[in-house]
Amino acid sequence: MAASGVVSGKSLIVSFGEMLIDFVPTVSGVSLAEAPGFLKAPGGAPANVAIAVARLGGKASFVGKLGDDEFGRMLADILKQNGVSDEGILFDQGARTALAFVTLRADGEREFMFYRNPSADMLLKPEELNLDLIRSARVFHYGSISLIVEPCRSAHLKAMEVAKDAGALLSYDPNLRLPLWPSADEARKQILSIWDKADIVKVSDVELEFLTGSDKVDDETAMKLWRPNFTLLLVTLGEKGSRYYTKKFHGSVDAFHVNTVDTTGAGDSFVGALLSKIVDEPSILEDESKLREVLRFANACGAITTTKKGAIPALPTEADALALINGA
Repeated sequence: MAASGVVSGKSLIVSFGEMLIDFVPTVSGVSLAEAPGFLKAPGGAPANVAIAVARLGGKASFVGKLGDDEFGRMLADILKQNGVSDEGILFDQGARTALAFVTLRADGEREFMFYRNPSADMLLKPEELNLDLIRSARVFHYGSISLIVEPCRSAHLKAMEVAKDAGALLSYDPNLRLPLWPSADEARKQILSIWDKADIVKVSDVELEFLTGSDKVDDETAMKLWRPNFTLLLVTLGEKGSRYYTKKFHGSVDAFHVNTVDTTGAGDSFVGALLSKIVDEPSILEDESKLREVLRFANACGAITTTKKGAIPALPTEADALALINGA
């Protein structure tokens, strides 16, 4: 364990799902066809969250499958170099590591074209899971891309069940990527199929509209996604900050205004920051003033992540986030 730079003495956050390589155009505001060249940017929301946690001084592990190819080995090395435990990583001999070509529009938003037919992450089987690692998680975090196809879907459901039975807090960020789903209806159905299992759910304003069918991003719409067993529901609003809903209170926290270059990984950075703060002190979720302070920290982390291209290089340290908070 010590060899991979993992922090001891803190509670473990296990992040489950896909890790892939985004190919990002060297020039912003052009289509894929017009792009003169591409840079490799390691990513995948659950992997980004694990690295976000580790960069903030937390203890993180990633569970997922990579291709037994140069890109897969590169991604495993990136996790290790960033202090994320690699005990949950598997390599598939027969399938490649997933790739995505990403268009950065002039406003910093993204469009995706995926190469996954099938990719290694989709082939993770329930019997391949490191159940001891999953049982040792204090927080178990996941998305919805791992629900799209079998056998990964069954592995996802099994991992969630094992983590829950072992007493972990379940954290869910659907991270909607419509091009990967057979249809919008199927995406909505499957994303919501595990909705009531989570303790903490984070959605973006776009996901809120997609899942509820509403064109309003307000408290009433957000409460359509609330479930009685939730501890915390979060709606991120980009430059408008974030909103929070618990059993006893709800409110909003303003964003930090920065020079946005690329929004990739901002939501993952936000989630990693939140989880890193609550994993050892879950009582924060019951205390509104403490929760607001943590969400301000998470907003700062999300904002900093938009100031550089790519997710992983842009993820902040605690000192980076505090500098933005104290300078604001």
